[in-house]
Amino acid sequence: MIRKSRVVVLVLAAVTAGIVLSAGFNFSPIARALWGEKEKPAVVPAAAGLRMVPVDIPQLFKEVSPAVVNISTTQVVKLHRPRVRNPFGQQDPFEEFFNNFFGRMPREQKRRSLGSGFIVSPDGYILTNNHVVEKADEVTVTLLDKEEFKAKVVGNDTKTDIALIKIDSKKKLPHVELGDSEKLDVGEWVVAIGNPFGLGHTVTTGIVSAKGRIIGSGPYDDFIQTDASINPGNSGGPLFNLRGEVVGINTAIIQGGQGIGFATPIQLAKSILDQLKDKGKVTRGWLGVYIQRLTPEAAENLGLADRRGALVSDVTTGGPAEKAGIRSGDVIVAFNGKEIKDEHELPQIVATTKPGQDVNVRLIREGKEISLKVTIAEMQGEPGKPAGTQDLSKDLGLTVQEITPEIAQRFEIENTKGVVVMGVEDGSPAEDAGFQPGDIVRAVIRRNKRNPVTDAAEFAKLVKKFKSDKTILFLVERGDARLLLTVKNK
Repeated sequence: MIRKSRVVVLVLAAVTAGIVLSAGFNFSPIARALWGEKEKPAVVPAAAGLRMVPVDIPQLFKEVSPAVVNISTTQVVKLHRPRVRNPFGQQDPFEEFFNNFFGRMPREQKRRSLGSGFIVSPDGYILTNNHVVEKADEVTVTLLDKEEFKAKVVGNDTKTDIALIKIDSKKKLPHVELGDSEKLDVGEWVVAIGNPFGLGHTVTTGIVSAKGRIIGSGPYDDFIQTDASINPGNSGGPLFNLRGEVVGINTAIIQGGQGIGFATPIQLAKSILDQLKDKGKVTRGWLGVYIQRLTPEAAENLGLADRRGALVSDVTTGGPAEKAGIRSGDVIVAFNGKEIKDEHELPQIVATTKPGQDVNVRLIREGKEISLKVTIAEMQGEPGKPAGTQDLSKDLGLTVQEITPEIAQRFEIENTKGVVVMGVEDGSPAEDAGFQPGDIVRAVIRRNKRNPVTDAAEFAKLVKKFKSDKTILFLVERGDARLLLTVKNK
């Protein structure tokens, strides 16, 4: 009996201790802790086995969803029915057949697409992805209560895929608060809200899987990876932290990959928001260097103890870097007081620097650390397009880019002579000829003579030179294959 009594006493003591501990930690709904009430749970070391769990998601959705909008666009596209070559040189014999039995084909067609966005000010400014509204002839914004507005594109930036649009309303509109994506931690819970598939507002939750992801979409890749479901139509929508602040813009998904979505950090959008609003475009700083990854082999060859920094492979003639004395082989480890961890950080920091500003660049040369003063210049070129880009959409329907060291490294291109196709316009002569994004143009062939394409300027020069010809023959590389593509001149 004595032993049984001791067991009962021990069990009662354990239960009592558990109740006391639970009361002491105050395990009430986490929403109370995160939404500003005075009572907050005690901070417990991770070793104790406690973890943060999601807040009241329905309540968060109710509070922020009125500022999330659906964006639908309409684009007028010209149609081209391919003509059948008549060996007798007469009119296309099938044209009359198509016209009689199927009616005349329309020359234009309206193409519609859907996306999302979020209101950032009570007077109707909305952030979204540039690819949601790019080339749109008409943009319509629908609020949560189904009220519709015609929107205008205020500014856009293709390099970061960010656009600012605006609607005019007689009343103040609900808007979201922009958070700080730099304070976002891997493993932190996030909430994605958008309009996938045009079905209306939906909400998904997940965690931050990784930060600083490079997916090859542009020169300023720095994506937040999340397993919160992002689907077609979510593009341009907000990614929230558990305080209801926007920390990212849902941008991309990997086809066939489950639980892999990417969002543009909101800090990147905040850095260009005022320029988009005031000027409609983004002016960026320019250093004038070609950089690459500092490999273990390169670090050993240069006598470096670690691999931090960006390796300068070359400098632009007459650029700010050359004028300041930066050379090929230098390793930039700090820019304007900010440490440079790798080659991906430097372009972003330089781009946000105001042209004309004097900055201190710290670098390692021949094993010694030195500092140089550099006056940052303005990045030139067509707004939204990288330097070394030629837009020939009016003539051929092609946009090409020089093969920079960064592009060569990213796509594993050994021969950097030539240009890479970045865009092919729908219904254009280039599309009819079979051009695809990613093709590398090596030469223009005329009367069995090969005219090498060395860079974007030479490419444009050759196209202009042979513009009077009926066709232009291009030597193109696509993967391991070599193709001859014939484009008809307009």
